[in-house]
Amino acid sequence: MGGTMQASVNIAHECLTNVKEDIVPLLDKHWAETEPNQDTIPLDPNWNEYALLDQMGILRIFTARQDTDLIGYCVVMMSKSIHHKDHLFASTDVIYVKPDFRKSTTGAELIKFAEAHCKENGASLMTLNMKVDFPFDGLMQRMGFNLLERVYHKCFLG
Repeated sequence: MGGTMQASVNIAHECLTNVKEDIVPLLDKHWAETEPNQDTIPLDPNWNEYALLDQMGILRIFTARQDTDLIGYCVVMMSKSIHHKDHLFASTDVIYVKPDFRKSTTGAELIKFAEAHCKENGASLMTLNMKVDFPFDGLMQRMGFNLLERVYHKCFLG
């Protein structure tokens, strides 16, 4: 699972077993920063399901590390499209870069690495979602991504 260096930040593809311990504290920060329904829907990842998806080759975890410290991640699900049976689609589950690294190229390098991996592994299309309150549209447009759809949600709890 190779990597690439960018200004002392290593971008790599890692399996869940190797990254889970490091990802949990960042996932907690990510959730606290961006989740709109914190009062009603607690963060409680289904690690068994993630492990199963990892074993099936569907889960792809791309990491950004400075030395050994995890500073960002992009988690992608790669699977056959149910709308287009002959195509493999790559869809982001979560993407996060620590605030101190957001003005650097870390996010762009992380996305570029994930994009190249997905393309090399047969994906026809990659989608990347972001929270409306934490946009990075400019970066996505500069990287050649197009706005595809808008998603609305309504919480039925609380």
